[in-house]
Amino acid sequence: MPAARHPLRRRSAVADAPVRVVIVDDHSIFRSGLRADLDASIDVVGEAADAASAIEIIGATRPDVVLLDVHLPAGRGAASTAPDAGGGESVIRGAAPVVPATRFLALSVSDAAEDVVRVIRAGARGYITKGSSGAEVSRAVHAVAEGDAVFSPRLAGFVLDAFGAAVGETAATSDELDRLSAREQEVMRLIARGYAYKEVAAELFISMKTVESHVSAVLRKLQLSSRYELTAWASERRLL
Repeated sequence: MPAARHPLRRRSAVADAPVRVVIVDDHSIFRSGLRADLDASIDVVGEAADAASAIEIIGATRPDVVLLDVHLPAGRGAASTAPDAGGGESVIRGAAPVVPATRFLALSVSDAAEDVVRVIRAGARGYITKGSSGAEVSRAVHAVAEGDAVFSPRLAGFVLDAFGAAVGETAATSDELDRLSAREQEVMRLIARGYAYKEVAAELFISMKTVESHVSAVLRKLQLSSRYELTAWASERRLL
């Protein structure tokens, strides 16, 4: 008699299956480079360079996740040579009804608030910038495939502003926040948004050493141990 299939083994096989991905970007060199940088647990099942062909390929391949540029040519016609600011948005709205199980992750060079908000409103589950490494993109793909939302740290404030707070709601000033000086609060917000020390120094016209001193003071006063804890602390209080 044939051996009975073990239910735990079947679930393990499903869990170990690669995440099926379609890459949508109008630059072929970027698509090739991204495909090469993604880890072995991701299977690229299709590519598209414009919105119209993307909708067709997504419908045909039914991927788990679509890695989607925000600015795309519309496709099919002379007018398609110019990037369409709503191209990524139109892909989501055109494909999502056909493939409701597919999730969309925006991957763009743009970190403009209007681009972030528009594509998230259309239905994207996350938004990361093209400065991300192959390993970071791979982790984001897995997280989105599992149902999580993923954003580059610097973009978290845009998302919270647009979706996280009720109309008219403002961040309450807590006793913890009152412990920080005005300059420490400025440094805290930039660090929590994902800025590097050098970027904070340039933004506030202070030295790197001064930034380091402020960060140490902020972490000590808030009783936190890392910038990651600081980001979580600031997000919970809608301070980004």
